[in-house]
Amino acid sequence: MDAIAFHDLSKLAPAQRAALLARTEADLSPYLRAVEPIIAAVREQGDAALVDCARRFDGVALDMLKVPVQAIGEAEKELDDRLVEAIRLSVGQVRRFHEAQMPEELWLSERTPGAMIGDRWTPIDSVACYVPRGKGFFPSSAIMTAVPATVAGAGRVVIVTPPGPDGTADAATRFIASLIGIDEIYLCGGAQAVAAVAFGTQTVPRCAKIVGPGSPWLSAARQLLSSRIDPGSPAGPSELIVYADDTVPAELAALELLVESEHGPDSSAFLVTADPKVARAAAAAIPGLWEKMGDYRAGFSRTVLGGDKGGIVLAPSVDAAFDFINDYAAEHLAVLSTAAFDLLPLIRNAGEILLGPHSAIPIANFVLGPSHVLPTGGRAATASPLSVFDFLKRSSIAYVSRAAYERLAPAARAFAHYEGFQAHENAVSEIRQDILSRAPAADR
Repeated sequence: MDAIAFHDLSKLAPAQRAALLARTEADLSPYLRAVEPIIAAVREQGDAALVDCARRFDGVALDMLKVPVQAIGEAEKELDDRLVEAIRLSVGQVRRFHEAQMPEELWLSERTPGAMIGDRWTPIDSVACYVPRGKGFFPSSAIMTAVPATVAGAGRVVIVTPPGPDGTADAATRFIASLIGIDEIYLCGGAQAVAAVAFGTQTVPRCAKIVGPGSPWLSAARQLLSSRIDPGSPAGPSELIVYADDTVPAELAALELLVESEHGPDSSAFLVTADPKVARAAAAAIPGLWEKMGDYRAGFSRTVLGGDKGGIVLAPSVDAAFDFINDYAAEHLAVLSTAAFDLLPLIRNAGEILLGPHSAIPIANFVLGPSHVLPTGGRAATASPLSVFDFLKRSSIAYVSRAAYERLAPAARAFAHYEGFQAHENAVSEIRQDILSRAPAADR
């Protein structure tokens, strides 16, 4: 019988509990060393290095790095009608969600008499949306990154993705690009893709930011190149916590647990419950669900759920269960309970929170609306899901009238004097008054 890892929180030493919270991407040092020569090659050789990387890492001899516009425009013909309909539905849902998320472009308020203060939002100039391909096709990542970028009004949106065996991007990704209005897809993956958009090559444009999920290789390159390009929100190997109680069938918890564990052996997936019966019933249901999968994905799931990065966590109480959940700060959190909304106040840290037995992870991942690019590695404790705000920047706006200046300047002068900044102090002193007194009345 397949072994499911079982972790009883009441019996774990602090070090053992801490080990459960660790992720496969926690230590990037081996990857940091490995990607350094890749980055150096792309910086020095440009396109030639990208072609060489495609040959070495993807097993593809590339004739070109940019997908022809015609191949993007005609991609729909290569797809079956069911997938085309699903893509159109997803793009529409994601667009509507992010349009509703857009902030007011400019707001000003006289919060202090005689002064107008507020914010102005403007889009970033350029962004590269990374669409991974390592263990399969992931065109949904193109939707979840590029749609928010275009809704936000980013100046130039490009897609970078590893080439497939046929030397191009998969048809679904190309169709999504055409649907969104993107005509730039570049064939490069992993660390070399980050380097390409960080430095720019003869073909690939330099971008201000890169977003999208990927492997530790991608994360390592982002970290090393963070001074050259905004690395975007962290999005590494998939991770999931399913919380379940006895108000829903335990088999449903097992079904949901397998969703993220099939991504790859570096994924993390835990069922957390305070009910021993739920734990036992879910464990008993998992092997049967593996039999309904192909060996490739089931193999990943078996590795994850039988190791130290997955399995079943039994908590001594509901409060203890959510203490662990908050400490873990998972990318995905599914709350399988008919009282899910009552449990929501107990949750502080999670990339996304899916409430109730019908809020299936695949619906959220593909067609619901919010982006599935979520913080991983415990960063959900401080970071947020990808959104339009990742493609916008905020400038503070201020206007100070003469009356407000005269009221506020003495306090500013006191701060400047205390901190030893003489130019600051002079800028709010009688020197300013004297300069303005000589200006035309309209400029005072």
